[in-house]
Amino acid sequence: QVQLVESGGGLVQAGGSLSLSCAASGGFFSNYIVGWFRQAPGKEREFVAAIRWDGFSTSYADSVKDRFTISRDKAKKTANLQMKNLQSEDTAVYYCAAMGGFNWVRTLYTSPDSYGSWGHGTEVTVSS
Repeated sequence: QVQLVESGGGLVQAGGSLSLSCAASGGFFSNYIVGWFRQAPGKEREFVAAIRWDGFSTSYADSVKDRFTISRDKAKKTANLQMKNLQSEDTAVYYCAAMGGFNWVRTLYTSPDSYGSWGHGTEVTVSS
């Protein structure tokens, strides 16, 4: 089982940018789909972005498409989420998660229930 630790959250003004990082340890990180999810106060955890185990495919929620970019570095065992043009509705705790099974299927990788490993989250606050 891979262990995950997020970093990079903080306070940013609307229209600004932040970059989140997810560091992995243990397991074979290159075998996992990595997803980013977020949870705003009083709301359910929602899918943000995912990247395939080989890095050759990515997917985004409609709300962040063209503003967020997910990437991974196999050598460094990290996955990153670059966020630009942040808006108040992006305020949330952001979590990275790892999913095994080599199933690049949208109904699977967009569901939190598909992921077996989670970080503790990093908070992003966007002020308007």
